[in-house]
Amino acid sequence: MNRKAIIYVVTLALFASLMWLILEQGKHLHASIPPISKAYQSAAQKMAATPINGMFAEVFENMHHPVSILFLQIISILIVSRVFGFIAQKVGQPSVIGEIFAGIFLGPSLFGMVFPQVSAFLFPIDSLKTLQFFSQVGLVFFMFIIGMELDVTILKKRAQDALVVSHASIVFPYFLGMSLAFFIYEQYAPANISFLSFALFMGIAMSITAFPVLARIMQERGITKTPLGALALTCAAADDITAWCILPVVIAIAKAGSATGVLVTIGLSVVYVGIMLYAVRPLLARLCITYGNKQKTDKAIIAVVFVVLLGSAYIAELIGIHVLFGAFMAGVIMPADFNFKHSVTGKLEDVSLLLFLPIFFVFTGLRTQIGLLNQPALWALCGIVVAVAIAGKFGGSAIAARLVGRSWKDALGIGALMNTRGLMELIALNIGYDLGILTPEIFAIMVIMALVTTLMTGPLLTAIGRMKE
Repeated sequence: MNRKAIIYVVTLALFASLMWLILEQGKHLHASIPPISKAYQSAAQKMAATPINGMFAEVFENMHHPVSILFLQIISILIVSRVFGFIAQKVGQPSVIGEIFAGIFLGPSLFGMVFPQVSAFLFPIDSLKTLQFFSQVGLVFFMFIIGMELDVTILKKRAQDALVVSHASIVFPYFLGMSLAFFIYEQYAPANISFLSFALFMGIAMSITAFPVLARIMQERGITKTPLGALALTCAAADDITAWCILPVVIAIAKAGSATGVLVTIGLSVVYVGIMLYAVRPLLARLCITYGNKQKTDKAIIAVVFVVLLGSAYIAELIGIHVLFGAFMAGVIMPADFNFKHSVTGKLEDVSLLLFLPIFFVFTGLRTQIGLLNQPALWALCGIVVAVAIAGKFGGSAIAARLVGRSWKDALGIGALMNTRGLMELIALNIGYDLGILTPEIFAIMVIMALVTTLMTGPLLTAIGRMKE
């Protein structure tokens, strides 16, 4: 057994043992916060309806129609997102960072606090279910695209180094996240959530790397094809695959509530993944060979792709491992043919990235109530969460990269890149919030953590780039 294999096995065994110990000790803890009753309380409930008479009565009445509200929301979201995305690019950050801040801006933390009545009119509580629906549709398309764009072949080329660094960047922050959960569970977890569910989710929330944001940052800096960039992309791809395989297990445990339920869910998940890989994937490959030589992919094939995407998402949701994993899995099994992929992604990417994702950011922003952090203890906890997140992801990745023979400069660069969380973190946090695992306060803290760790990436890379080898 070579040195890298020994490091890998010892690291996994050590942290698996430590995490098991935390779970055993956490069985004796009891949460005190009551369950979340509603995801979001809108100021619209407090506004009294004012009758409007005269010639414009019908116009004002139509302004409050659900369809009118929806279109006004989408227009506002697109304008604000584009403005914030432009500002982010001007200050050296990817546009997606600006879009995330646009969501926070339109939520109760800023716009809702300064203009409560306008915010209540623009985002009435009855409209939030529709916004959530649109955001979920957008995320389904986005996760499908991410699955398609993951090049599994690059994992084979740098398998040893990537596996050590990627899995170290998961197990170390996962361990730290579970350790943090042990100390905050009784005071900050909902009373109906077990320590097992809370600890496992805090672990996964600390372990995620935002592959799309990371790739965009690297592309803008021109380091994609450098040795550092190639390894970081490989590690992030492996990280994404691993994280999105662990998350359904965590969801299953949180939903099932019993060991039997978890085993059934995991068993069904294994069958589902097997069918997707060994039955659906070869069928799609044959279709691609048959129609791959055409200049434009046949509409019937595009229809098949949509059926596979939506069917996979539906089955994953029925099993209990979340609709987004189903969308991701559908993307992973798509044929590798460039023309085929280009044709499919071209039909989804623009509408997903430019329309639906900004809606998701705003929906997340509407849930993020930074004003709830109204005590020094909560802000102290926020600082601890950010510090633990950085230590786990940045520190774990950098040390692992150094152990497999990378220079300290490259190791720190990989750590900075793997510390990027961004969109993928927000997706996971929203899942945890929907499941009732996170309270509004912890949700707000975790969103702040995602923003801080993502904002750090650019400045950190600049500072590390100035270091001598």
